[in-house]
Amino acid sequence: MTQHALEAARRLAPRLAARAAEHDRDGSFPVADFRDLREAGLFGLMVPTALGGMGATFAEYAAVATELARGNGATALVFNMHASVTGALGAVTEELAEALGVPDEALAARDRLLTAAAGGAWYAVAMSERGTGARLSQLSTGYEPVDGGWHLKGSKTFCSGAGHADGYLVAARSAADQSVVSQFLVPAGAGLTVEPTWDSLGMRATSSHDLHLDVTVPADRLLGGVEGLALVIAQLMPHWLVASYAAVYVGVARAAVESAAEHLNARGLAGLPAVRSRLGRADAAVAAAQLVVAEAARRVDEAPGDAETNRWVWRAKLLAGTTAADVAASMLEAAGTSATRRGHPLERLYRDARCGSLHPATSDVCADWLGVAALGGDPDRDATVPRW
Repeated sequence: MTQHALEAARRLAPRLAARAAEHDRDGSFPVADFRDLREAGLFGLMVPTALGGMGATFAEYAAVATELARGNGATALVFNMHASVTGALGAVTEELAEALGVPDEALAARDRLLTAAAGGAWYAVAMSERGTGARLSQLSTGYEPVDGGWHLKGSKTFCSGAGHADGYLVAARSAADQSVVSQFLVPAGAGLTVEPTWDSLGMRATSSHDLHLDVTVPADRLLGGVEGLALVIAQLMPHWLVASYAAVYVGVARAAVESAAEHLNARGLAGLPAVRSRLGRADAAVAAAQLVVAEAARRVDEAPGDAETNRWVWRAKLLAGTTAADVAASMLEAAGTSATRRGHPLERLYRDARCGSLHPATSDVCADWLGVAALGGDPDRDATVPRW
């Protein structure tokens, strides 16, 4: 099943690439891309086979995301958000559920959400807020119990796929106890308002607009059925919050090398030694970053949450973000001024690649985390500001 997913991603990549320039120019959402992803069954990639999905591992997700990003990084980035939601939900084993105190009815609700994803529903992530970013402990969006469910009120920013997703993973703090952070799967519809704010340097087609919430959801939309699990899950599954982005930016970097090679061959510039050496260094850098992402993913599948696994997770995000930016800049310089014109694939890839270091955790945060670990400290706690 998962080999089929990788083949589907490779088949779809040229189609995504053909539409990328238009959506980048207009800042419009690639609706047709997501129709293709649905028809290929890729929304069920991380859904267990027992619930109708493909049951992919994290390593298999990374391979699929990289291929999609070679077509359009923006599409792959939004797909990453959906995979993060379904992947985290699907990774809650019976043992973990028992340890966390997850009731049977919450597992049944989770299975309904995953079954819907296998059937073509897709989910976005509404976590970040203005002034606090993605730090869960600093959120201002609040929730409180009401008859039959929960009421959520607040505003989110950088919500990729806003206005297009079938549901949103919303992180919010308890009005009764500000130290309690929970997550809800809020269905699209009444009570949600999209404010079109996304007009960015790169990844322009993600529709990462602001999302305002004043909504009541049924009781079973509290993920895990237990309040306060958001920070726990962030500690147990940092790969979905950190390294899942890495695969996307490896794909963007690879696309930059391929685009540069096509441009240079077409312009008759491939005979220049300086140009060839730039491509050679870029090729090696992308291959190295891809190997680190693959190693991190392998460790996630074999020993999720392990201390050494987590170090590889943070290494993967750091190297993918910095490599994508460095490679795209070098490829643009190798191609010359003509490649900086609006509409040229390299110009778009350069801007998209520059966003990799900015996604949480940013490259500076990743480097600091790794530095604390190298010094023998606890990188999740020995910091001036909370990681999450």
